[in-house]
Amino acid sequence: MLAGLGRAVLALFVLSGCSSTDTGAAVSATTPLPHHGWHGTTLAEPYAKPDITLTDTTGRDFDFATDARRPVVLVLFGYTHCPWVCTRVLGDLATALHPLDPGTRRKIQVLFVSVDPDRDTPQRLGAWLSRFDPTFTGLVAPLPVVRSLGQDLGVPVTGPTGSGPDYTVGHGAQIVGFGPDGAAHIIWMPGTPATGLRADVVRLASSS
Repeated sequence: MLAGLGRAVLALFVLSGCSSTDTGAAVSATTPLPHHGWHGTTLAEPYAKPDITLTDTTGRDFDFATDARRPVVLVLFGYTHCPWVCTRVLGDLATALHPLDPGTRRKIQVLFVSVDPDRDTPQRLGAWLSRFDPTFTGLVAPLPVVRSLGQDLGVPVTGPTGSGPDYTVGHGAQIVGFGPDGAAHIIWMPGTPATGLRADVVRLASSS
């Protein structure tokens, strides 16, 4: 997999406008975690948890540095009007996590950050996420805050583009994975098989 590329800089094209055309932005150089066999891409320079506050779907403040506190935290960006990428990634993630035993599943926290604050109210976002898994936490914030968080996690957020009610918002579609040490060492690109994602997440959780 991509994790075997050592410290060579890997230009991963991960920006998705949730349309038929994907453009890109580079993320960090990659290097394996202590052992090989990951299905995701490992990062030479792990991401720290950003010191930033958003709002969850119940209307409460969500301090990323302190409230993203389970041993494994999975973060992805998207929006409810996304034509296809977001539903695909969320569906794959839900499929990966569903078979886990309750003890392992309790160690995993999924955070979905909306890149479309004008249309994604907390209520709408919460109802939409519940179609995939009611335990997924939806987060909203003004777009500059979302872009800042995306920059901290190597996830580009652009747009919106287009006019009228059907505009699109470009965003990276990778899942960013934080482990028990509180740092993100690994990302999974769209299309990662659910079985591979599940194996990696279980591996992270078992190290806690």
